[in-house]
Amino acid sequence: MKKSTNWPVTILIALGSLLILFPLYMTIAIALKNPEEMAQSIFALPTGLHFENFTNAIKATNFFNALGNSTVITITTVVFILLTNSMVAYAIARNMKRKFFKVLYFYFISAMFIPFQIIMLPVVKVTTDLHMNNIVGIIILYVVYGLAFNVFVYTGYIRSIPYELEEAATVDGASTFGTFWKIIFPLLAPVSATIGILSCLSTWNDFMLPLVLLGDQDSYTLPLVQYVFQGQFSTDFNLAFASYLLALTPMLIVYLFAQKWIISGLTSGSIK
Repeated sequence: MKKSTNWPVTILIALGSLLILFPLYMTIAIALKNPEEMAQSIFALPTGLHFENFTNAIKATNFFNALGNSTVITITTVVFILLTNSMVAYAIARNMKRKFFKVLYFYFISAMFIPFQIIMLPVVKVTTDLHMNNIVGIIILYVVYGLAFNVFVYTGYIRSIPYELEEAATVDGASTFGTFWKIIFPLLAPVSATIGILSCLSTWNDFMLPLVLLGDQDSYTLPLVQYVFQGQFSTDFNLAFASYLLALTPMLIVYLFAQKWIISGLTSGSIK
């Protein structure tokens, strides 16, 4: 039996694809043009391929230094988030009957409703006074900021794991940490994949926290160095768009190599 085409869904998918592909086309086209071509028509295909925009963008942004900073910050943040946030959630999930841990759980959850803009200036003041306005300080802040949402997700998942598994490990002589590390943490793989992906993307693309915290230009991340193309009276769009493409390339490469684990992690985490 021939299946009929679901036209409403097909049209919605086509419109959604256009919403993604059109800005990407504009970015690539402008990155390959010179200012004269862009002045003639911003939507037209480039008549010449000006790859020198990319080399000029690399020099203007000190690209490889910013790439190294973003890579170090993102990888370290994701590793510490997965290790520390899951431990905190495990302690809360297995002690929810105690009043202290229940209060602690709702205290963390309430933090999700506080916008960063409200605490931005106090954070800048405190971190500057503690001499933490550097890469180490920003990694600590990313780990702490992710605690509220990650504890919420991890706690719900851990409470669905049968407690009998831990009792069997305790009978075999495993300590509390050994039970978590050898029994619970491997079982958290689907939700850890989801949290790792979301943390990686949010950390890599974040602009606001590095802007208000990092004062040393050698510590700038990739999103922050894009600001160099914004002048007081004009913006060099060709170099800026070439730099945007360079900045998104690492995440695109990560997705191409890890798309199997990314999709399975997101779907497993969403249906558990």
